[in-house]
Amino acid sequence: MSTVSHTALAGDPPAAAGFWPRFDRWTSGWRGPVLAAILVLLSALPGLFALPPLDRDESRFAQATAQMLETGDFINIRYQADPRDKKPVGIHWLQAASVRLLSSVEKRQIWAYRIPSLLAGMVAAAACAWGASVFLGPRAAALAGGVLGASFLLSSEAFIGKTDAVLCGATTLTMSALGRLYGASRGIGEAKFACKLFLWLGLGVGILDKGPIAPMVVGLALIALALADRDARWMKHLGWPWGLVLVAAIVGPWAVAITVATDGGFWTGAVDGDLAPKLAGGHETHGGLPGLHALLLAPLIFPTTFLIPAALVTGWRRRSEIGVRFALAWLVPSWIAFELLPTKLVHYTLPTFGALAWLAAAAVTDPALRAFGPRTRWIGACLSLLIGAAFAVVAIVCQTRYGPASSWPWAVVVALFALATGATGAVALFRRQVQAGLLISLSLGVVMHMVLTGVLAPRLTALFSSEQASKALARNHLDPRNGVTTGPPVLVGYAEPSLVFALGTGTELDNAADGADSVSDGQPAIVEKKQDKAFRAALTAQKVAAAPVEEIKGFDYSIGKPVDLTLWRSLAPPATDNTP
Repeated sequence: MSTVSHTALAGDPPAAAGFWPRFDRWTSGWRGPVLAAILVLLSALPGLFALPPLDRDESRFAQATAQMLETGDFINIRYQADPRDKKPVGIHWLQAASVRLLSSVEKRQIWAYRIPSLLAGMVAAAACAWGASVFLGPRAAALAGGVLGASFLLSSEAFIGKTDAVLCGATTLTMSALGRLYGASRGIGEAKFACKLFLWLGLGVGILDKGPIAPMVVGLALIALALADRDARWMKHLGWPWGLVLVAAIVGPWAVAITVATDGGFWTGAVDGDLAPKLAGGHETHGGLPGLHALLLAPLIFPTTFLIPAALVTGWRRRSEIGVRFALAWLVPSWIAFELLPTKLVHYTLPTFGALAWLAAAAVTDPALRAFGPRTRWIGACLSLLIGAAFAVVAIVCQTRYGPASSWPWAVVVALFALATGATGAVALFRRQVQAGLLISLSLGVVMHMVLTGVLAPRLTALFSSEQASKALARNHLDPRNGVTTGPPVLVGYAEPSLVFALGTGTELDNAADGADSVSDGQPAIVEKKQDKAFRAALTAQKVAAAPVEEIKGFDYSIGKPVDLTLWRSLAPPATDNTP
C-alpha cells in the first residue's frame, strides 16, 4: 500500500483541497488512533448507560461476575449454583475490577459491568488505525479506525458486557502488531520491541478472554503468509521464547487453579459442553449454512456498507502489495473458518473486521480510485440504500409494536438518520467523492447509533420484561432487599438471566408446586402465564393465601415469543418470633 498524504482524489471538489491537509494534520501520529477510539466512545456510551441488562449472555456473564464479588472466589465461574464451564475467566476479572472500582455488587448497575467492553472497543479501533498507519499513512489509517469503530457490530458490542468486544480489542491489537512486524521484514517501518510486546500481550488477553479464537486468527494468518510468500524466515524474529512465557504468565495461573479446583471438570465442560457441540452442529439452535456471515456483513459494518465491494476489489487487484497481502491473510482464512463452522452467531467474524477496514481505507485513499468502477459503485450504492432503509424500517416496526406513543419522534429521528446515512454512501459513490462521503457517513451513522441505543431502544419497554418485573416488585413494596418482604423472590416458568441479575443471586427458579410453597413462607412470586393454572392449583392444594398484584406483558426477544408475567403477594400473616 502506498502512503497517502496530501493527495487530491478524482472527483474531489475544489473546496476539499483545503480540508484534507488539515485533516492529515489532525490525524497524524497518535491523533488518528485516539480519534478512532473516541468514535467508539461516542457511539457506544449512550447505550452503555441507558439500556437495561440484556438477555441472555450479558446477564449470565454479569451474574457470574457478581457472584465472584459476593463470594470472593475468583477462580470458579458459577451462575447461581451451576458451574459455568464455557469460557475462560478473563471477562469476569475485568468486570469485577470495574465494578469494584466504579460501583458495588449490591447496586446491580449493569453499566459498570460494561466498561471493559467499551474500553476494549476503543482499543480495537485505535489498534486498527495504528496498524494501518505504517502501510497507508495517517489519513487512511484514521479512516480505517473509523470504519471499524463506527461499525454497527463493534459499536454495539462495546456496550454489552460479554467477551466479544474484548476479543476484538485483543485480536486487533495482536494482528496490527503482527502486521507492523511483517511490514518491517519487508522494509516498511521498524520492528520495534513495542510491536512484539503488543503481539504477545494481546494474544494472552485474547486466550484468557475466549480461548482458542485469537490463536486461530493469528495462526491462520501466519500460515497464509508463509504460503503466499513461500518464506517464513521473518517469523523467527517475533520474540517466541519470552513471548510464550508472557502468554503463559497471563493464562497459566488461572488455568492451573481452575484445573485443581474442578479436578479438570472445567476443561471437560468447556470442550465437551461448549466447543465440541459448536463444531459438530448448530449449537443452541444457532446453526447456519456457509455464506451466512457474508450476508450479514452489510448491516453489521453499516454505515460503511457502501465500501464493501471496493474493499474486496482492492484486496484482489492489489494483493501483491505488502499491506493488502497481510490484510487478506488476516481476513480470508479466518472468515472461511467461521463460515464452515456449523454454529453461527453474528459476532463471530468481528475479530476480522479490522482487516476489512484496512482494505476499505486503502480503496478510498487511492488517488485514482481504481476500485470504484461502474459495477462496484452500483453494487455499493444499492447495498447502502438497502441497509439504510432496513434500519429505518426496523426502527419504525419496533416502535409500532413495542414502544409508547411518546417515543415516536425518536423512532422517526433514527429512521431519518438511517436513510440519510444510506443515501450518503450511494451519492458519494456516484459523485466519486468517497472520502468526503465516508466522513459524512461515519458522522451520521454514529448519531443514528447513539439515538437508537441511548434513546429509542430503552423506551421500547415491552422488550425488557425483566426490568418491568423488577420495577413492579419495588413499586408494590415486594422487593426483599428493601427489608419489607421475606425473600428471596421466586420465579415460576420465567428464568431469564436479566431478572436473576436484577433481583440477586438468591432468586429461586421453581416449579408451580415449589413456588406455591415459597409463597406460603411470605416470598413474592413472579409467574409466567403458561404456569398460571398449575400455580393456582398448587396454591389451592396447599391452602396458601395469596393474591395477584400486577401483570407484566412484553416480548422475550431471546426466544422470539410474547411473555405474560403476574406478580403474586402472600396474604399470610408474617411469622412472629415468640422466642423469650
